[in-house]
Amino acid sequence: MPKMKTKSSTKGRFSVTACGKVKRKHANRNHQMRGRSKRANTAGKHPVIAAPENAKTIKSWMPYAS
Repeated sequence: MPKMKTKSSTKGRFSVTACGKVKRKHANRNHQMRGRSKRANTAGKHPVIAAPENAKTIKSWMPYAS
């Protein structure tokens, strides 16, 4: 049976933790950060855990993620 393919867009956007949760980055972090509050900028730096409903879909895109 042939290998299953990983969706290319998920390779750089998501990672799976040791517990099996999906980590993602915050959106709107590319440019024009000056206009946002310092608190909003700091909060967007850290990765967050994806919602369980979305994590199920994301994991289906990454068949070999543990």
